[in-house]
Amino acid sequence: MSNLIPAIKVKSLSFYYGTAKAIEKVSLDIYKNYVTAIIGPSGCGKSTFIKTLNRISELEGKVTVEGSIEFLGQNIYDARVNINRLRREIGMVFQKPNPFPMSIYENVAYGVRIANRSSKAELDEVVEFALKGAALWDEVKDKLDKSALGLSGGQQQRLCIARALAVKPKVLLMDEPCSALDPIATMKVEELIHSLRQELTIVIVTHNMQQATRVSDFTAFFSTDETRIGQMVEFGATEQIFSNPLDERTRDYVSGRFG
Repeated sequence: MSNLIPAIKVKSLSFYYGTAKAIEKVSLDIYKNYVTAIIGPSGCGKSTFIKTLNRISELEGKVTVEGSIEFLGQNIYDARVNINRLRREIGMVFQKPNPFPMSIYENVAYGVRIANRSSKAELDEVVEFALKGAALWDEVKDKLDKSALGLSGGQQQRLCIARALAVKPKVLLMDEPCSALDPIATMKVEELIHSLRQELTIVIVTHNMQQATRVSDFTAFFSTDETRIGQMVEFGATEQIFSNPLDERTRDYVSGRFG
């Protein structure tokens, strides 16, 4: 892989919820227009790590951050950072679909309305753009005024992706986005990830090893042992991580010996 340009640079990141350490001294580059998978056993800090990348972890209580995360040349934990703008530029899709109890149209338009004053024609354009980007337009274009809660689980998840795409982020974080979906809906989301990588940088947390190999270009393996919490054991091209890992702990995990 040539022309690797970091979209996000994580340097010696340690993260605490209160006094409890969740991540210890993680350093890695997340490359622009590639998909990076975060894998590892339960409790290893995968979801915590991805939430540090747009500071959404701060919504969960008192946190302490050591080290830095650079995005567009600035440490996102700098006091001068506009958090709302950061979260528009680094969007997030969660484990369970969480559409707002409003129409399909208003779900997608919501973030754009907050960010700027757009005309109805501009909103119409954005909604169509985002729903097409999430491969949902053809399924919902004739019922945009219907409640989003009436969609299937897989459609709701793609709607949440459309909602994130509407504000035109540079990075999309996905925290186990398929764990609540059936195989067909999962396949559609994975196809969507493949198409979105042309426009976006994507980071996906997944517990599904096959999914990581299918959708990602790079993989980071996180683990926890008796002495260290939330450490990144190994990072590299996905093919190398799964076929020829350098660390024995990675080899044991990807081969199914533990976790």
